[in-house]
Amino acid sequence: MKIICAPDSFKESLSAPDVCLAIEKGFKKVLPEAEFVSLPIADGGEGTVHSIVAATGGEVIPMEVTGPLGEKVMGFYGVTGDRKTAIIEMAAASGLHLVEEKDRNPLITSTRGTGELILHALNQGVKTIVLGLGGSSTNDGGAGMAQALGVKLTDSTGQELPAGGAALAHLAQVDTLGLDPRLKKVDIKAACDVTNPLTGPFGASVVFGPQKGADPDMVAMLDHCLSHYARVLEKDLDKKVDGLEGAGAAGGLGAGIIAFLDGELTSGIDLVLDVIQFDEKVHDADLVITGEGKIDRQTVQGKAPVGVAKRAKICGSAQVVALAGSLGKGYEAVYDHGIDAAFSIVNGAVTLKDALRVGAQNVEQTSENLARLWLAAQRARGTV
Repeated sequence: MKIICAPDSFKESLSAPDVCLAIEKGFKKVLPEAEFVSLPIADGGEGTVHSIVAATGGEVIPMEVTGPLGEKVMGFYGVTGDRKTAIIEMAAASGLHLVEEKDRNPLITSTRGTGELILHALNQGVKTIVLGLGGSSTNDGGAGMAQALGVKLTDSTGQELPAGGAALAHLAQVDTLGLDPRLKKVDIKAACDVTNPLTGPFGASVVFGPQKGADPDMVAMLDHCLSHYARVLEKDLDKKVDGLEGAGAAGGLGAGIIAFLDGELTSGIDLVLDVIQFDEKVHDADLVITGEGKIDRQTVQGKAPVGVAKRAKICGSAQVVALAGSLGKGYEAVYDHGIDAAFSIVNGAVTLKDALRVGAQNVEQTSENLARLWLAAQRARGTV
């Protein structure tokens, strides 16, 4: 029997690799001879680096970078086991968690540190860079990233723009002559699970600006700045980014990736599954176990468990079971998207704090029960 363990993290409780370990422990109590393949996953957000590194036998590389407010912070990125692909979470250098709530201000926060991670990854000689877009503290359209990579963004007097989204109002010229030439030889892919455009009522500033510290006046200013930025990018680079789906991801970093890196924005979970060679590993599996902290009606909107289930059904004949910390309203929708059964790991009334604390124990226990049910079903069919 071959079992693929491909869960996302259970937020605030277990990392994806820890979920895999707990599932395997539970199953081995019942099916010790089964073959287990652990493929911890993520959908491009938090945990993507560690999931891909764990699944490919890669390495996490820590390094000091410029933080969102210009201070030095410890960031990181990963390389796959074959050293061909670098995985970067933009939040590791430019994330909201790096800025205390009282200091959050997207008028001045910058993605420069993300560009520094990309530069360091280029030094590893990688052929592909995967960028996870999520959890940003920024609204600068990727301007800081571009400047770190050698792009000049200047005002009408020829002076380099300072950091932050507000500075884009003064952008007069974009010069990419100094852009690191190695970028032309690298495939850039961005894991993006939002379709928001750069500007407008559904754009980066209006939808995501408030959670980054922007009040209504700041939101209006940032939206104006990004609109001006888009016009200059079209004038100087012949790149039209305003109106593109996903361009507003990570405070407009999606637009910057398209304009400066010729990158591709794609589904986060599909990109991760491609990198870890999921299709190749699942084709002869008997059972796939996936999951995340909460499964509900939103899970079918590109979330990791449904992404895993769809690919498993396309590439093989395995049954797919999802485990979750909780099953929320409308979770039954996942049954129309490749998941055969879904179970909550919580076995009784308990506070959220206590449930998070014993997450590993609950995953292991539920996995053991699932293994016993599986074994009983096989015996009933006469296959064991």
